[in-house]
Amino acid sequence: MKIILASQSPRRRELLERMGITDFEVIPAQGEEIATRSLTPDQLVEELSRNKCAEVAATHPDDLIIAADTVVAVNNRVLGKPRNEEDAARMLNALSGRLNMVYTGVTVSLSGKTATEHEITCVRFRPLTQADIIRYIATGEPMDKAGGYGIQGYGCVLVEGISGDYYNVMGLPVCRLAKMLARFGVDTLALAAEKEQRA
Repeated sequence: MKIILASQSPRRRELLERMGITDFEVIPAQGEEIATRSLTPDQLVEELSRNKCAEVAATHPDDLIIAADTVVAVNNRVLGKPRNEEDAARMLNALSGRLNMVYTGVTVSLSGKTATEHEITCVRFRPLTQADIIRYIATGEPMDKAGGYGIQGYGCVLVEGISGDYYNVMGLPVCRLAKMLARFGVDTLALAAEKEQRA
């Protein structure tokens, strides 16, 4: 059995490795992200992660597939990845001085058995000036991030505090995923211990 991460996100790869999972293959889902309209953010990320997982599982039915999808929401309005710099500025203005909720849906599947869950983290932004927004966009960081910011990068200076799983904001709720993987027979702490003993 192989472990497959159905995501091209370098942050998710890094987080899997931090969990002790080093022997895995990356096979991103290629399908367009289409979800049912009128879903709440938690339902949306669960559906999108299920779709990604099912796509990869269709060609790798005997392997363990991990798929995830993350969105940022302000007052239940979902902010995806910015289309351009103007869109990034609009998102950052919406986040300025406010709370936003980061939702990540995670799906794990193996041999026809599938589990899907989601995690929510509350992030509080400091008030941003227009100069702050322009300079942050000039770093290029907002352009491939849900909600237009990356807490693990330069965006850390925009965040006053969080409530919940920090790693969820990076795109993978590692504590929840570890508990899910345990139900599929994968003990991440045992893998981490083996990795350290080999080092």
